[in-house]
Amino acid sequence: MKAETSVPVHEIIATRRSPRSFNETASINNEDLTAILEAARWAASAFNGQPWRFFVGKRGDEVFSQILSSLGDFNKSWAKNSSSLILVAGKTVRGDGSIHADYQYDCGLAVAQLVIEAHHRGLIAHQMTGFDKAVAQEVLSIAPELIPVVVIAVGTQDAPEKLAGPLLERETAKRERLALSELVIKGLPA
Repeated sequence: MKAETSVPVHEIIATRRSPRSFNETASINNEDLTAILEAARWAASAFNGQPWRFFVGKRGDEVFSQILSSLGDFNKSWAKNSSSLILVAGKTVRGDGSIHADYQYDCGLAVAQLVIEAHHRGLIAHQMTGFDKAVAQEVLSIAPELIPVVVIAVGTQDAPEKLAGPLLERETAKRERLALSELVIKGLPA
């Protein structure tokens, strides 16, 4: 389902969604997984600090199970079918020792590029903040200077009808956003 935009935007942006119906038999190849991480690596960051760090699991391996164990029950119920789970953690201190107050913004830029590259490759990606950061920190042995930010499920789209209840409702809901006029406070061209 294509987004209803006020002016045309790139096809990848217009058709990108965050589905939850993953094909539990599909796997992700190392080339695609490397490419989406490479896209994230080349994201812009303040002072080129690149505070993002990735913990990457493929379904069936230990890292996948560790990340999955940190998810809330709702997210766990569908994310278990994804081909890969990626936890993004951010460095809160810059190379010079100063506090990196904007590390989450930079991590968000990297995740956005990761999601766009995944979509470009015919994959789907769903970002989640519904996870226990303390559990993730412990099970993945994440260094104290890194703070878990988001988990991304990546894989192959499956039929929405494989989901039920609230999952199916969310999967088939119309894609909506606030109007641009509600988001731009000043400076919107006439």
